[in-house]
Amino acid sequence: MDNVILSKLAAELQVKPAQVAAAVQLLDDGATVPFIARYRKEATDGLDDGQLRQLAQRLVYLRELAQRREVILAQIEAQDKLTLELKQAILAAEDKVSLEDLYAPYKPKRHTKAQRAKEAGLQPLAKALFENPNLSPEQTAAAYLNAEQGFSDIKTVLEGARPILMEQFAEQAALVGQLRDYVWNNGVLASQVVAGKETEGAKFSDYFAQAEAIKAIPSHRALALFRGRNEGVLQLTLHENATSKDLPLDVTGVCEQQIARFLGLQDLGRAADKWLLDTVRRTWKVKLKTQLEAELLLRLRETAEVEAINVFGLNLKDLLLSAPAGAKATIGLDPGLRTGVKVAVVDDTGKLLQHGTIYPHAPRNQWDESIRTLAVLAQQYRVKLISIGNGTASRETERLAKDLIKRHPALALTSVVVSEAGASVYSASELAAHEFPDLDVSIRGAVSIARRLQDPLAELVKIDPKAIGVGQYQHDVNQSQLAKALDNVVEDCVNAVGVDVNMASAPLLTYVSGLNQGLANNIVAYREQNGAFKNRNALKKVPRLGAKTFEQAAGFLRIVNGDNPLDASAVHPEAYSVVQKMAQHYQKTLSALIGNSQFLQQITIKNFVNAQLGEPTLRDILNELDKPGRDPRPAFKTAVFKEGVENLSDLQTDMVLEGVVTNVTHFGAFVDIGVHQDGLVHISALADKFVSDPRSVVKAGDVVKVKVLSVDGTRKRIALTLRLSDDSRDFIPTDHPKPNKARKTTEPPPVNNAFAAAFAAARKR
Repeated sequence: MDNVILSKLAAELQVKPAQVAAAVQLLDDGATVPFIARYRKEATDGLDDGQLRQLAQRLVYLRELAQRREVILAQIEAQDKLTLELKQAILAAEDKVSLEDLYAPYKPKRHTKAQRAKEAGLQPLAKALFENPNLSPEQTAAAYLNAEQGFSDIKTVLEGARPILMEQFAEQAALVGQLRDYVWNNGVLASQVVAGKETEGAKFSDYFAQAEAIKAIPSHRALALFRGRNEGVLQLTLHENATSKDLPLDVTGVCEQQIARFLGLQDLGRAADKWLLDTVRRTWKVKLKTQLEAELLLRLRETAEVEAINVFGLNLKDLLLSAPAGAKATIGLDPGLRTGVKVAVVDDTGKLLQHGTIYPHAPRNQWDESIRTLAVLAQQYRVKLISIGNGTASRETERLAKDLIKRHPALALTSVVVSEAGASVYSASELAAHEFPDLDVSIRGAVSIARRLQDPLAELVKIDPKAIGVGQYQHDVNQSQLAKALDNVVEDCVNAVGVDVNMASAPLLTYVSGLNQGLANNIVAYREQNGAFKNRNALKKVPRLGAKTFEQAAGFLRIVNGDNPLDASAVHPEAYSVVQKMAQHYQKTLSALIGNSQFLQQITIKNFVNAQLGEPTLRDILNELDKPGRDPRPAFKTAVFKEGVENLSDLQTDMVLEGVVTNVTHFGAFVDIGVHQDGLVHISALADKFVSDPRSVVKAGDVVKVKVLSVDGTRKRIALTLRLSDDSRDFIPTDHPKPNKARKTTEPPPVNNAFAAAFAAARKR
């Protein structure tokens, strides 16, 4: 392992090089992040899963950078142009952009104007004028006339020599880096609507005349701008500099002046000064400006994508780790009007018991008959929960469930509206077809709705994370990076909770540390053929599940009521001997040790430290013995939607409602209040204090009380606040709503309307 990479990773993570070296070695040996974070704390000195994920990602980048560096060094050396100074600069390059800047002059090129001029012998002319501006361009060029090559007069000779210098100037790595930094730190990105697209692109109206410092544009706004451009609604222009007084400022040649200063060129009245400064101007306008605009827009997009993917991942984690209602028989209702409400009854393990369709709503209006049917099913199968999808007719179906509960209180039923995002994707999937080959897709959806109330994690892992509906602009970001990031989130969540190997589906097992789709299928097949696993050692009999896989997976697989009580816990089998040693030392059985909080607190950890297990892991073991197999997810609770508020038209300002947070972004949180359209609580309305990160206040799945500030029926936008003392009369709708007058806080920067006005004035001029 390159010590340079180790040192860089250690500096970035602010940890010791030894920690990084140990983690890298474990990753290279095939260990997973969940396994390292949980069972190799001694080796990494306690690096957590977040640090390990960051380390693994940066490790790939730095190794790719090192490989590219070696290729570039070899190619330049093959050209016999590798100087000691250039080699040192290449070795010191810290990112791919800087590395490619250094390589640019030596990269093989297509046949350019500069190359044709060099072939015609004009390079000495360009060199002479650059090095000695006292020379007369016209007189000096006379010696380079070459009619055969197309340079038959002084003007064409000078115009031929110019691209040679333009290419030379544009390939100065230090200069390009300086300009790139300047434009990023001072540039302004302006957007305007394409003529004639005002109506078609109304959803982008916030950006029809906007200008904002490029480095300050938040992720959601950047992705909206790029989507508007991709759909042909918006035009984007990057200006090198701007002030609130007179825009744009690129006419003053700020970057041109920087190029001239870097090259030591200035107008001193010498013969070649004007020609050289014209060359500088054209270098900027023709070569560097276009190049840097493309690079910086790409940088903005990539930065926005990283943030969007991160937000998606955090929301997905919150949703996957949301409270399970528990192992209770459940009726799943997939609402519909004309086509009826699909009904699926599942037992406490999620097994389908009964299914059908009821028609309580128009046009059939079989309300009483539907209630009787549901009551019979609830009584027959001892149902305790009713799970209702939140799609079309969900509020009407919720009223049906409440009427059922009211008429039959002895059934002790609880009804909950759950998100049905992704249920249709699961219904039509190959997995659902294999599980329920004879069921209609709509009934499969009802099964999924029932199961996701019982255990959101176990059911949602069957669905492509991108279809779960907690991302923003998810189709605009790099799909492979998104998929990888979301898979990592699901893996971390599954292993944080643990999996009952005798009940888990193959999709759930796939995310267990060390397992893949094939091994998960093999486990399920073995379980079906041989019955439930009695102990963890029995997993070794599963085809293709070798010692390395067992090491990675065993601690995350639970066996309830098996031969060994430790198999139901997160204690890894490699530590069983230490636990047995504890029991023997204190003359207790394993069963007497487990759950005995008072006694466990008296155990002296250092007495059981050995070469493999140190104090951090032993402390984890005692915590697990105290509460074996504990579920890290919160206790279950649900929101109660207000009766009579079912559509946007039912909302009134200052109305206080209960809802469920469905999505958290950098600019606020979206809340489902039961009207088929989520409302937005802007970051400025989340609390009575300044909030820099909305997730510090709320997360997906939280039940909250909100007040309605405004309703825009045309654009289907609902503005909400968590500060119930807010008055809707003070609300000013903008892209970034202003804070309440009473709040003395500084909010994230709004869209700069001064920029927009100045750009509009500049276009008129």
